[in-house]
Amino acid sequence: MTAALTPTASASGASDRATRVKSSASTTSQLGYPHGHLGQLSPQETEKLDRFKTVLGERGLWKSGPPASHDDQTLLRFLRARKWVVEDAVRQLKDTEEWRAANNIDTLYKTIHLDAYEQSRRLYPQWTGRRDRRGHPLYVFEIKSLDSKTIAQYEKSGAKSTFSDAKTDGKTPPGLLRLFALYENLTRFSLPFCTQLTHDREHPEVPITMSTNIVDISGVGLKQFWDLKGHMQAASQLATAHYPETLDRIFIIGAPSFFSTVWNWVKRWFDPITVSKIFILNPEDVKPTLESFIDLRNIPKKYGGELDFAFGQPPVPDPNWEGVIQWEDGFKQFPEGPMLWEAVENGKRLECIAYGTDGGKPRRQPVCTVPITWPAATPETDSDKSVEGTVTKAASTAAPSTDASAVTQDTEPEALNSQEQSDSAAPTAEKMDHPLGSDEKQPPADQAPLPSATATPA
Repeated sequence: MTAALTPTASASGASDRATRVKSSASTTSQLGYPHGHLGQLSPQETEKLDRFKTVLGERGLWKSGPPASHDDQTLLRFLRARKWVVEDAVRQLKDTEEWRAANNIDTLYKTIHLDAYEQSRRLYPQWTGRRDRRGHPLYVFEIKSLDSKTIAQYEKSGAKSTFSDAKTDGKTPPGLLRLFALYENLTRFSLPFCTQLTHDREHPEVPITMSTNIVDISGVGLKQFWDLKGHMQAASQLATAHYPETLDRIFIIGAPSFFSTVWNWVKRWFDPITVSKIFILNPEDVKPTLESFIDLRNIPKKYGGELDFAFGQPPVPDPNWEGVIQWEDGFKQFPEGPMLWEAVENGKRLECIAYGTDGGKPRRQPVCTVPITWPAATPETDSDKSVEGTVTKAASTAAPSTDASAVTQDTEPEALNSQEQSDSAAPTAEKMDHPLGSDEKQPPADQAPLPSATATPA
């Protein structure tokens, strides 16, 4: 379905550049989603992926396995973020591996105290338990929950190293590290889970590697925006650098009259690709625009839909999960805290395992199982191994890289350059980012993305 938008000024004063919003059910444009994703690669893109693996392997940054140290969908996120320039993608992946190893990100995620995790989850973008028409998990973020006092307390408590068993490099602000447990939850729990839900989404041959986000900025004053500036810049910069291409779209709702002023300085923090994915909606356009991308039953009632979801609550189980999920140990929904998927039954099903530290004791509790529907079973996948849709286990022990000058930088074809332009099936207003929607290419060192409009998993 489609929803026409009149090209008038938004509540923020920003001009809505698009006159029509196309549904993901609409005919896909030549260069739009899902092109450039696994299952929809051109021969040229396949060649780029193969070369990326070769270079990474030569530098000790990737192992073919089985299982591979990084899956193809993860590698493609870095390639898309760097506009298919292999050398640039190698550099970004290398930096990410070193950052993950220096801060024990894998240990952080598996051992974070549940109260510390829950404190972070309640402040940042939260998964509703539902998905858009493409199958991307839908997150909601109410920025008014972040004020200077709350952030100061959050960063102060996060500066203590007792919220997990991880060690840090001393460079990443300790107060921010808990936030990245939420990014890990997105890439290692939500996205792999949504990938296996192939029965009711478009393009079931394509793994889910991105999220869709509703960012509600109603009730936020100019002073609050200003007070959050430093925190938002720091969080978004790290997210953009180390969790690239995890954002499909951000819909900004409730923009106050002064937001055009705020946006003028916020948008300079982002590269054009990220900006192209953020849409500011007029009040009258909220429901029709969201419905063109998300089934009405999956849109929260607050935004004109039918879903009974309030910011702060856990994900709402989807009726479409019935017959797919087999709950274990009395669970009827996903619990709080970090979770991972592990292959069981000779690679025929995935088991969700709840991790974290509860009452001082490490947790490893089975939650449920789902059938593996993506990819189709092959001898390579019929083994008990972790299935994680992000920089994987090798990330915590990143191998040192050799001289980057060994490979000549690519000159990408025009077709690949244009592929990273905004999806022609998407509306374009002006934008802003959040701490989970770290997207696209890493900004220059003198630019910092904004985490408050970012999508952080629940």
